[in-house]
Amino acid sequence: MGESRDRGYHHGDLRAALITASFELLAEVGLRRFSVAAVARRAGVSSAAPYRHFPDRDHLLAAVSAAAARDLRAAVLAAADEAGPEPAARLASLAGAYFRFVVSTGAGLPVIYAAELYAVADDGRREHTRALMETTLELAFATDVPTYQQGVALVEAIIAVGHGYTSLYTEGFFNRGALSIDDTAGRAVRAAQALIRAETGH
Repeated sequence: MGESRDRGYHHGDLRAALITASFELLAEVGLRRFSVAAVARRAGVSSAAPYRHFPDRDHLLAAVSAAAARDLRAAVLAAADEAGPEPAARLASLAGAYFRFVVSTGAGLPVIYAAELYAVADDGRREHTRALMETTLELAFATDVPTYQQGVALVEAIIAVGHGYTSLYTEGFFNRGALSIDDTAGRAVRAAQALIRAETGH
């Protein structure tokens, strides 16, 4: 039965379908319960099918990490552009973009920069994760932070704001869905704005 289901995918489509199923699984159960077998079940293929493209869990997760870093960077850039030209507003938008992305995909920085992936040789992943971090740092440096270290610390703090709101939202802290995703993203941005003002005076 598994083999007949697998035949529905063309060779290239199976890899994409597994990555899509991985995002769905992460959004539902998180990184700790992520497994190749669970991804295969969600994609509707045999347990052996993923191994045609990925030798093990870490290589599948690395592909997901690369896609997540690429897509999160695009979301961050889009949010910054929507925020307008003012550097502090552009940087604050990072918190909302991060919140929206992780709520919808389950693939936040703990997935993108998962410790177990550093041993996986994947140049594409390294390129996307590096580009993501460079983009966030550029947003911070545009606010004229005095030092490189302060810019890094500011990015860390704003991502922590976005990550915190993500956890509160997904764990039902906001009265079991009384706040919409848009409302919560707005709160994350306003919290980031307050943090930026405190750190930079902008």
